[in-house]
Amino acid sequence: MSKIIYGLYEQIINGIINENLNKVDQQLIIKDTQPLDSAESSKILAEYLTKILREIFEYIEDGVSVVRDRVNLCNGILQYIAECIQKGSFSFKKDQDTLKRVESFLISQDAQILLALVDKKASKAKALPAAEKIVRPETSISENSLFTGAVHEPSMISELKKEILSSDRIDFLVSFIKWSGLRLIINELTKFTMGGGKLRVITTSYLGATDFKAVEQLSKLTNTEIHISYDTERTRLHAKTYVFWRDTGFSTVYIGSSNISESAMTSGLEWNIKLSQYDSGDILEKIRATFEGYWNNLEFTPFIAALDSERLRKALRSERRSSQDEVNDLAFHFDLKPYYYQQEILDRLKAEREVHHSFKNLVVAATGTGKTVIAAFDYRDFCRANPKRTYKLLFVAHRKEILSQSLACFRGILKDLNFGSMMVGGVKPDSFDHLFVSIQSFNSMDLTAVTSPDFCDYIVIDEFHHAAAPSYQELLEYYKPKVLLGLTATPERADGRSIYSYFEGRVAAEIRLWEAIERKLLSPFHYFGVTDNVDLSQVQWVAGKYDERELENLYVFEKAIAEKRVGYTIDAMERYCLGSFRNYRNWFLLK
Repeated sequence: MSKIIYGLYEQIINGIINENLNKVDQQLIIKDTQPLDSAESSKILAEYLTKILREIFEYIEDGVSVVRDRVNLCNGILQYIAECIQKGSFSFKKDQDTLKRVESFLISQDAQILLALVDKKASKAKALPAAEKIVRPETSISENSLFTGAVHEPSMISELKKEILSSDRIDFLVSFIKWSGLRLIINELTKFTMGGGKLRVITTSYLGATDFKAVEQLSKLTNTEIHISYDTERTRLHAKTYVFWRDTGFSTVYIGSSNISESAMTSGLEWNIKLSQYDSGDILEKIRATFEGYWNNLEFTPFIAALDSERLRKALRSERRSSQDEVNDLAFHFDLKPYYYQQEILDRLKAEREVHHSFKNLVVAATGTGKTVIAAFDYRDFCRANPKRTYKLLFVAHRKEILSQSLACFRGILKDLNFGSMMVGGVKPDSFDHLFVSIQSFNSMDLTAVTSPDFCDYIVIDEFHHAAAPSYQELLEYYKPKVLLGLTATPERADGRSIYSYFEGRVAAEIRLWEAIERKLLSPFHYFGVTDNVDLSQVQWVAGKYDERELENLYVFEKAIAEKRVGYTIDAMERYCLGSFRNYRNWFLLK
């Protein structure tokens, strides 16, 4: 402390601090101190010396002898302690066992660090996979560290895999478990438990967020126990803790924001701190005691698949219904707001109309970013800006499912359960004022014969890349709306025909797939290759590819090969996807 800075401290008063305190008029400051507690003094003084020694070691100049010099200084301190014991100084007893213990702490001159000991005679050597390479986390197991998901640091998932394979016992405490996350570490957990490691998991059914398949797969592992809390009214477990116990005393624990889900362990903005038993033994001991308390609490009941599967399924279904009802109820009691990236697009549309006087606009937005939400907010804002009358809406899509979802979206954002009517698949609307119609029904019902060109004020055409087809031409040529909004994720058509001519060759706003992934608005792609042993050596290679007819004959009409490939596919889907696919074997074969 080179100068007085007012505020809170918790620091031993040394010579430097005393000197600075003496420079200040004692009448002008309030100084709060307390004697060093005898029970805490060993820890406090050890931490103080650790910090001082680190600084002192840094003073030793770099060079070929830097490690040797630092080791000698460390040994010198230990030898001084041994002398004090021998002399009986500082209330040390002349205890030969204690003296030998201190002397045994002396570091050898070659200054090696022990990283692992492996019993070659063991049936399944700890931390040794088939490649005979010792597995260890990339981050230190003797020092604390922080994971923030930054590019330059090891990923959470890669570290967890290595922690699992190098542990003796594992305890997980998480509020929910998703299959998307568990599948990333299930192979390592399988190896760990089959090798004799014990796994304990505590989780809950809160909000129905846990996937039943995840719990089911965990229950199939050997040496694995699962405890679940079904009491979501009183017990709302939010802790996320992964403890990796090692008999060597170098246990580690991850505490933070990551549940067992793919996004939390890979691409999410999650913070997790890794604590080492070697560096923070008292915290690890508290974690151990707290986990044992939860484990033996009657609120967390053991899960036995044969007895409790239906109970868990019902609890998860009930929680999901309740949470969805809450969301639906809230939607009509609070004003919904667009996400920031949706607002950016809405602002661009507003600028196109007010600045450029362009009322025909195309929005290119990746699937999943909420094109319909943008349209609903834009229509709402358009009506609010022109409140003198009700503006007629025509929403056009090519599938019933899209129309149903779009109508629900508009009703939620406009907070009007009676808004809009559908005309699709024989369903006739009560009114054409706010019509959600399929392009097929539009043409078959000949709407242009019963409405005028200026009947529609605001027209939205979803999946506008279809609009180059002949079925859309009458609609686009007949109506003269105040606003035309085209929505698409893929404006480029395979036949090369352009849709930009409807919008004066311009795109009003866009957020492409790669940008959406980069901005973490969508999940990144994950590819899983399914290996088979079909021999393609006899299939002809024609024009840069295998002959399609021969491939079809081989893969479809050769029954033995087809059944084997279906088996490979089902195995892969069971391994990587949520849900069970065994019952679909015959369906796959028919396809």
